[in-house]
Amino acid sequence: MMNKKDLLKDTIKHIDIKSFDSAPIIDAMRDMSFTSRDTANAADILQRMIKDKDCSIWLTLAGSTSAGGCMQVYVDMIKNNMIDCVVATGASIVDMDFFEALGYKHYKGSPWIDDKHLRSQYIDRIYDTFIDEEELQACDQTVKIIADSLEPRPYSSREFIWEMGRYLTKHSIKKDSLIQVAFEHNVPIFCPAFSDSSAGFGLVVHQVENPEKHLSIDSVKDFRELTDVKIAAGTTGLLMIGGGVPKNFAQDTVVCAEILGHEVEMHKYAIQITVADVRDGACSSSTLKEASSWGKVDTAYEQMVYAEATSVLPLMISYAFHRGDWKNRIKREWAKLF
Repeated sequence: MMNKKDLLKDTIKHIDIKSFDSAPIIDAMRDMSFTSRDTANAADILQRMIKDKDCSIWLTLAGSTSAGGCMQVYVDMIKNNMIDCVVATGASIVDMDFFEALGYKHYKGSPWIDDKHLRSQYIDRIYDTFIDEEELQACDQTVKIIADSLEPRPYSSREFIWEMGRYLTKHSIKKDSLIQVAFEHNVPIFCPAFSDSSAGFGLVVHQVENPEKHLSIDSVKDFRELTDVKIAAGTTGLLMIGGGVPKNFAQDTVVCAEILGHEVEMHKYAIQITVADVRDGACSSSTLKEASSWGKVDTAYEQMVYAEATSVLPLMISYAFHRGDWKNRIKREWAKLF
């Protein structure tokens, strides 16, 4: 059996959408069928969002595309003003992005290996991707260090991630971190289930060691703040990778704003890339047309793309990058709201 050094040898390399122009592929897909045509249509809707001078674009992230090689895609979208707000799982932001910002790596692995052997080597597996558990625990400890340095009070996840961005401006090893780039570009990141990640372990230790005075994460404050962004933004478009909590959290801001007495329009544009089955009634698989029945998403410009995101997302974002319409977008800088 291979030892830890042999297993953690080949690193995952993040795709650079700037290095190639996918336009010929997207243009060809437009005249094809099935997922190809859906992908091209999604790319066209994304272009509509980018060209719409009134539209604020939100990215929602669930799943492991950041660990799987798409981390630089999201960073480049922020750097090139294609995203105004991020709603993500804690794992995407902490276990994957913050983890690599501290200098750690994800590694090529195999789904067919003996997982008991991986456990004996202290290696965690995400399908065919490996992570060093000892390094992940060092990431947990860094979250605790940040928590220990802050005023003990309730924070929204956006507030705490903002402090993580501030920490990375001084301590990051890898400069192209989503957290750090978002901090530098005033793009807020929300993780409504923040503790469901390495952040959770670090924050638990922080609270145990500081039983009388400690910080906590207020998910209701998250919901209120993101609703404030929706109210300020007006017209919005969603690019949703996977589903789950980030998808529903972003969509629910329309209903929340309405309950608070504000007249807001449904999300005007919506794209979801998912492999989830629609028949079990779960949020991850609910179609965008279904979301319209709840008053969350308009159906004029919506596209479901049933694909594993690492296979189609780089094509769509390369297409958007090389079209260049992002150069004419207004920077929203929603972080300045807070």
